[in-house]
Amino acid sequence: MPTLQETIDPSTRTKRITVLISGSGSNLQAILDASLTDRLPNAQVTYVLSSRSNAYGLTRAANARPAVPTSVCALKTFLNRNPGATREDYDAEVARRVLESRPDVVVLAGWMHILSDSFLDILEGRKAPPAAPALPPLTGTETSPKHVAAADVIPEKELPLPPPTQHFPIPCINLHPALPGAFDGANAIPRAFEAWKNGEVKCTGVMVHRVIKEVDRGEPLIVREVEIKEGDELADVEARIHSVEHEIIVEGTKKVLEELEAEMKLEGARQAVEKVAITDDKEA
Repeated sequence: MPTLQETIDPSTRTKRITVLISGSGSNLQAILDASLTDRLPNAQVTYVLSSRSNAYGLTRAANARPAVPTSVCALKTFLNRNPGATREDYDAEVARRVLESRPDVVVLAGWMHILSDSFLDILEGRKAPPAAPALPPLTGTETSPKHVAAADVIPEKELPLPPPTQHFPIPCINLHPALPGAFDGANAIPRAFEAWKNGEVKCTGVMVHRVIKEVDRGEPLIVREVEIKEGDELADVEARIHSVEHEIIVEGTKKVLEELEAEMKLEGARQAVEKVAITDDKEA
């Protein structure tokens, strides 16, 4: 007998969004607020992973209704507790946790680490995830991240069902506060502001792009120019950019999920045709 998950049309199943954060989580909040509305229909945040245990975004996830499972995977803590581990091992562990959340899409919303090939290879299905690390007990100088336990107390019935099988590649998108090809990497806003003051650019912008191996060079999905005005201070530009970010992070997530839904419908139609063909062959 088919399971409940298998009886749900894949194209209509509520999609699961995993969000990676490092800080205040204002862009996470934008996605939470838009979930299951016309701005982001048929989709819900089901897991938040932070690289910092004190990130306020974890509190935003806990305060959501229903509350969203969270965990923390801090680079320094991971390396300290896994002697001999590398940065690539850390990225693979991040990917392992992401896979465990059974997402339809992964959104980097202020994730402050550049993810290496080991992360992308796992999300694209080219490499198997590592086994969960056998962590030693916490030492007297370490503290357990206070938000980790929240991941285990969410009634499953309040969250969308995961897909019966994990599809690959898993779409992964990133929010970057600059226009395509301009100011890749860290500190994009102050660098753009300095360039404007020097007459090198007329404006700046924000984009949501697909995550690839080259930093901030993936296909742009949503792009918005942001004006820099005479008399602006850096804080003014930052506020203007953050306002736009809250809009396009939702738009970019919606666009990727719409593409995924279209792919699922095509795959469902293809499988239906194959079943008919097999039945006809048996009856012939």
